Amino acid sequence: MKMTQINAQTSDETKFINNLINQMTLDEKISMIHANSKFTSAGVERLNIPEWKLSDGPHGVREEINRDDWDPAGLDNDFATYLPVGTALAATWNPDLALEFGQVLGREARGRGKDVILGPGINIHRTPLCGRNFEYMSEDPLLISKLAVPYIQGVQSQDVAACVKHFALNNQEYERFRVNVEVDERTLREIYLPGFEAAFIEGKSLTVMSAYNKFRGDWCSENEYLLTDILKNEWGFEGVVISDWDGTHSTVKAAKAGLDLEMGTNKSSYNDYYFADALKEAVENGEVAEEIINDKVRRILTVMYRTNVFNKDRSTGEFVSDRNFESARKIAEEAVVLLKNENSILPLNKTQIKSIAVIGENADRKHAYGGGSSAIKAKYEITPLEGLKNKLGGSVNINYAQGYKSTTLFNWSDGRIDTGKSDADYVKRLRDEAVETAKNSDYVIMFMGLNHDFDMESVDRTEMTLPYEQDALIKGILEVNKNVIVVLISGQPVEMNEWINNTPAVIQGWYSGSEAGNVFADILFGDVNPSGKLPFTFPKKLEDTPAFKFGDIPGDGLEVEYKEGVFVGYRYYDSFNVEPLFPFGHGLSYTEFEISDLKLSNDKLQIDEEIVLEVNVKNTGKSAGKEVVQLYINDVESSVERPNKELKGFEKVSLAPGESKKVEFRINTKQLSFYDIETRKFKAEHGKFTALIGTSSKDIKQKKEFILTD
Repeated sequence: MKMTQINAQTSDETKFINNLINQMTLDEKISMIHANSKFTSAGVERLNIPEWKLSDGPHGVREEINRDDWDPAGLDNDFATYLPVGTALAATWNPDLALEFGQVLGREARGRGKDVILGPGINIHRTPLCGRNFEYMSEDPLLISKLAVPYIQGVQSQDVAACVKHFALNNQEYERFRVNVEVDERTLREIYLPGFEAAFIEGKSLTVMSAYNKFRGDWCSENEYLLTDILKNEWGFEGVVISDWDGTHSTVKAAKAGLDLEMGTNKSSYNDYYFADALKEAVENGEVAEEIINDKVRRILTVMYRTNVFNKDRSTGEFVSDRNFESARKIAEEAVVLLKNENSILPLNKTQIKSIAVIGENADRKHAYGGGSSAIKAKYEITPLEGLKNKLGGSVNINYAQGYKSTTLFNWSDGRIDTGKSDADYVKRLRDEAVETAKNSDYVIMFMGLNHDFDMESVDRTEMTLPYEQDALIKGILEVNKNVIVVLISGQPVEMNEWINNTPAVIQGWYSGSEAGNVFADILFGDVNPSGKLPFTFPKKLEDTPAFKFGDIPGDGLEVEYKEGVFVGYRYYDSFNVEPLFPFGHGLSYTEFEISDLKLSNDKLQIDEEIVLEVNVKNTGKSAGKEVVQLYINDVESSVERPNKELKGFEKVSLAPGESKKVEFRINTKQLSFYDIETRKFKAEHGKFTALIGTSSKDIKQKKEFILTD
């Protein structure tokens, strides 16, 4: 019965769309496949086809801007819920929260009258320097896939199309408009494409945005191998390929390669866009068949149909509602990662503390309105200092000192960041004030890290060190007070070598959304037990990273070869015995967990079958908490060079003190496969494999060997 209903709907959809296309003139078709304002493409009024309205961004609906320039429209009803950024969502390791995240974003987009929301961003963290890493999720394709799919499903459940970006290989912002990326086919298929494949095949994402960069010599917006051969033919994508803004470079080549909608090209008139008058002329002189235009229009109408644009009962959405803010808070709570907690200094007990020094510009800084195109006009954002005041309510003296001052400058011509220089006397005065404040307080909470001058579209960092002389500030504080907790606000790793050994507690807090400050306070004082896990490795120093080790970071600016191949992130650190500062998947809790009794349903796995892995997880501590059980696979006898281990499954479990649960994973041939460049297919070889269960890529608790046979 279900299949009949789907077929009937598909038949109705096809008839409806074909009927519209058959009535349209060439001019009307052309008008639909290029922008007619900064964030819309034209409809056809006589056929009741409305304008198509798009909006940034991946963690909140962007404020309204003028139709024809980038200036804010100055409205008082375009606020949004500020959701935790992509790396924070990934740190939850919780697909249920990814679904809720998408539902909030979809509701808010519909409440603001949008048809397409430009997210999620799912490019791999190849290096810790990419300015846009905070929008993206992880260094691991499986973790990305498991979170992107429900995110997309959540958005699209609200009658809004998700737009997965940036397809593909947008792994640096430096020279993003010109850089050409070279990567071998195996690496492409194993590392950089699986998230996108899952987004379209499992998540059914209705739109995708092409990347700015070139791949193998062709711009991604006119790359036939990516857009047609893989996306549309191999993966069966039925939706719309949208160019990034000013990311189109040709008319005929882009049209034939598979680009469907041109947005934001930097021309004085919308009629001058590549897909406007020039494309009409190309059709009329026979360079582009009209059926190619029909296909593009059909795809746009298909997405409109499937998001109920033509349905009077379409969702109206809701924005800045209580339940949306509640979801933002819930996601942030599970995103915070406890990196270090020496002698269990955390959680703090407010009944035993008289005074706290709160140090750092990030303690009193808001981040929603930064980062480039992902910036949003948040209805509100609770800063860490506000959150602590809300929590303590005057029962503990809070002594705030700024400690450092951001002084960032930009060189937009080459995408580099210059931290600038402050007056030396002013820097010393801020630091001395902070040290004195710390000296006279029981505990010190330092909100350090980056800001959206660094975690920023268009620019990459050139180093991993903390800016604004924060290392010196932290060391100075540690000299006068040993009860120091450092909370890092950033979307990517920073070096900590100068102070990590002497700092008893470190938290990775991310840009955690509207409720960030309240969440940090709840974590610090134990009202919430931290359960986040790192979605990427924290290296000790930049020189330890695989891209740096193999010598192409960021290349010469115009040509970048991914010489590290499949050894990205933990795949490199674990395989080449490079000790990270904190490993992929790491995250502590205020309670303790025991993992035991790993069992396999069979020690032999036959092709096209599966075996069941079962393991017991027990909360052996005194408080309720959540643990992420991680399954890695090691190929013991591979004929090709493979990483020491690869993530193949995970599950987040919630346990009361003393409670136990059985966690199951199903292992199949697909999880054991690598991409074979000769057959151009994924291949699993007979032989020995090891299943490893851990709480990070380094902290393996249980393991068992099995064999793949005929």
